[in-house]
Amino acid sequence: MTTQVAFRQADDRDLDVLVGLFDGAARWMVRGGIDQWKPGDKTTEHFRSRMAAGEVWLASQGGRPVGAYELWWEDEQAWGPQPPVAGYVHRLMTDRESAPAGAGRALLAHAEERIAAGGRAVARLDCLSSNPRLRAYYEAAGYTAVGEEPGKLAADGTRYGVTLLEKALNVR
Repeated sequence: MTTQVAFRQADDRDLDVLVGLFDGAARWMVRGGIDQWKPGDKTTEHFRSRMAAGEVWLASQGGRPVGAYELWWEDEQAWGPQPPVAGYVHRLMTDRESAPAGAGRALLAHAEERIAAGGRAVARLDCLSSNPRLRAYYEAAGYTAVGEEPGKLAADGTRYGVTLLEKALNVR
């Protein structure tokens, strides 16, 4: 991995930064015709609750935030009840204006390292079934599609389909 970014676990001082990263990524999706994230969909309360329930990591380069991701230790909504063998990566996001090339892969690699360090042998994530470009991105990073969840429940009560992907990890 040639992209050099520094990682630290996010805290309450980072809530506005996380919302800004999410909204920036959402605006980029909207401009690109990707119907997935919408600006304003994730608030400081969302990120505060994710910090309380799991881990949120922030990546920076030269002291400037360039990306973030959420690491969950369970995800019954998409994967159903599971034994504790996996970590679940959510909201992998980069600042499209300032993140160095390869920052997304660096974020993903960091998440995989955290999962393996937690003694879990599988990294899992899901992506919108109607986003083949994102699925191809994850597959190029070594993930394999293992199923579909056609009715994942959104925060607003609507349902949408996701592709379930996973990657075996080397546990230390």
